[in-house]
Amino acid sequence: MSVSKTVVVLDYGSGNLRSAERALARAGASVTVTADPDAAAAADGLVVPGVGAFAACMAGIDAVGGGRVVHERLQGDRPVLGICVGMQVLFEKGVEHGEQTTGLGVLAGEVTRLQAPVVPHMGWNTVVPPAGSPLFRGVEGERFYFVHSYAARDAPGASTTYAEHGERFAAAVERGALSATQFHPEKSGDAGATFLENWLRSL
Repeated sequence: MSVSKTVVVLDYGSGNLRSAERALARAGASVTVTADPDAAAAADGLVVPGVGAFAACMAGIDAVGGGRVVHERLQGDRPVLGICVGMQVLFEKGVEHGEQTTGLGVLAGEVTRLQAPVVPHMGWNTVVPPAGSPLFRGVEGERFYFVHSYAARDAPGASTTYAEHGERFAAAVERGALSATQFHPEKSGDAGATFLENWLRSL
């Protein structure tokens, strides 16, 4: 990459910030980890990470004004990448332990517990991206690393990548400036590194 793209990893109190920061830097980005909404708005790309519970992540995003930044970026066709719970909060709602939490509503649908013999879904799994997906160029058929108990089953109106664990679920989505993954590209070795490089090329 001739010119380093600026990327903000949104710090709203969720874990896994540093591994995302390191992976993006290795992929060629100039990365800042911050809760500053102005920096998040100005960067070439915004990454919304997420680990843990849907409700706790939404509370953290609300506390730093992250929802407004995500919506404004997408309205301006400016790239956003959600990772793990950072993908889940893009949907209309999440249901955990009988509690329903309103999400950012960027994507239609809800996030619910996986119906599988073993939960959480933890480890490497293959994904099936749509033909010609720019994000998965060069890593079609590769395995990515997952750690989650909840997922969206589909993402109407978005180009959806699927995986199976007990049932089929949405492993990644692409729609205009919006990209999101249920898996952790920053923990997915060479395949994840290529995925992040593909995303950076789109900025």
